This record gives sequence, structure tokens and C-alpha cells, in this order.
Amino acid sequence: RYLTVDLLIWLFCRNLGKSGLRVSCLGLGTWVTFGSQISDEMAESVMTVAYDSGVNLFDTVEVYASGRAETTLGNILKKKGWRMAICVCVAGLRGSLSRLQLDYVDIVFANRTDVNAPMEEIVRAMTFVIEQGMAMYWGTSRWNVVEIMEAYSIARQFNLIPPVCEQAEYHYFQRDKVELHLPELYHKIGVGAMTWSPLACGLLTGKYNEGVPESSRAAMKGYAWLKERLCSDEGKKQLSKIKELHLLADRLNCTAAQLAIAWCLRSEGVSSVLLGVSNTEQLLENLGSVRVLSQLTPPLIAEMDALLGNKPRNVKKEARR
Repeated sequence: RYLTVDLLIWLFCRNLGKSGLRVSCLGLGTWVTFGSQISDEMAESVMTVAYDSGVNLFDTVEVYASGRAETTLGNILKKKGWRMAICVCVAGLRGSLSRLQLDYVDIVFANRTDVNAPMEEIVRAMTFVIEQGMAMYWGTSRWNVVEIMEAYSIARQFNLIPPVCEQAEYHYFQRDKVELHLPELYHKIGVGAMTWSPLACGLLTGKYNEGVPESSRAAMKGYAWLKERLCSDEGKKQLSKIKELHLLADRLNCTAAQLAIAWCLRSEGVSSVLLGVSNTEQLLENLGSVRVLSQLTPPLIAEMDALLGNKPRNVKKEARR
């Protein structure tokens, strides 16, 4: 079903927003896994399969595994001699570059906004980072539309560098921001979307349909919030819908994970979807989602929307009719 990927990813490289940075439509994240859940040997195997399949986008954050994720990623990049788009969410970029053993990254993300820091100060700091040669572009992570527009306006007002991309959570049950608000920003100011958690921490794979497996993320220390979410009334409703989506995936001859990732990729303005995997088999399965994309016809999307029952309404568009 999913072990033959070839180089389909190369056919789906996209510009990050309206910037000149070309990224694969599927990227690889390092949260939970690198430097923590998986061995360095497995991390290298996963990265090698990703790279050989055409993935050129890797995402990391300085706090992942207390910096060990960056160290692991950096060691592999140095050993392999690869050059690719590296995304970093950081406060201390110099430390990240040191652990990654890189002179610069392609894009640096400002993670959330500090309510105590004036927006002009943030935009000037990001501009400084780029002018110093430590990054080529900057983006935002988990900012709202008003904050992104403010950063863009300040950049234009003071001849500074504006953000080119927003990192946002996006999956079946988290839709409004990516489907309603970010497309408007994309058309107005060229800000693209790089989305994460396409499988909702594994929920959409069906692994939790019959309970919480011992080896799953929800059973790990520090993830009690995920277990609580699964056991809530809302979580039970979502699990019921996931079972129906599994039947739909069977009809398309793909896995539930592939369908969920392809569904994310079909959204307007989404430049890349970040994957999180703990082994090469999971990665190969997820990469196979690009083959499912062509099957997501308007009637099928409408069927999925009816099943989910949460399609965001564009009140502004409806008011103009």
C-alpha cells in the first residue's frame, strides 16, 4: 500500500508563501522523537529515507529534548553533507546554530508572541538575524492573524523584513485558522502556511480506537493531557468519526494516516505539512499520502466535510452574496 514512494515528493515542491524558498510539500519534524523517543541510529535512518524520497525540509526547536534534537539533527547533516531547508523556532539562535553545526538556517520562526515585547522590537530582532546572515527568512509560529498583520505593517513602515510564513496546527478537528484566516493573509501579503500535527498526535491513525496502547504517546510521561482529551466526551465523538473515516480510506485503498495528511495538503495556501515519525515504516507510509492527493475530488471532500460536521463558515463571503 505505501512502501513504494519513488520520488513523487519532488513533484510537489512549493514556494513557502510567496517567498523564493522552495520546500517539499511534506517536511520532517523532530518533536518528541529526535534525541528522546528514538535512537540516533533510527533518527539517521528516518532522515535518510526522507532525504532520498525528496524531502528537503526539517523542523526543530531549541527546547526539543533540551537541545539534544538539534544536536542529533546537526550530527546527521554534517555526516551526510546534505544541504536543505532547516526551520528553527528559537530565542537563542546562536546556540541552535552551534548545536546544528550550521552557519545559518533557511528560516527562523518566532514562536508565539511575547505580550511584554513591543511588536516593532520583535520585527527588528528578526530583521537583525537575517541581516547578520543567520537566517534567510523569518516566520511566525502560533500567532493570530492580527499579530501577523501588525508585524507586516511595522516591517513595511520601517523598511524592515516581514514574515513569510505561519506555523499552525491543522487537522480534521482544528480547521478555522488554516482554512478561513490564513488564505486571506496569503492573498493580501503573501504569508504561507506550514502546518503541524496532521494526525492530531496519532489520534487520526486509529491507534486509540480501542484504548491507549502502552507504547503510544498518550501513555508517555508528560502526556496526561492527551489521555484526558481522548477520554473526554468530545474525544469520544472524534473517535467515532475517525472510525468512519477509516472506512473511507479503505475505499481509496490508502491508510487513514495517508488520507489525513493528503487532506491537509489539499488546503489552499498550505506550503508544507510537517510529519512526526518514530521509524522508517511510519515515514514511508506518510510519504505515500502524495499519491492520495489526486483522489481528493470535490465530491469526496464534501463527503468528508459532511462526516466531520465542522467545516468553517466564511461569514464575510456569505454576507456579500
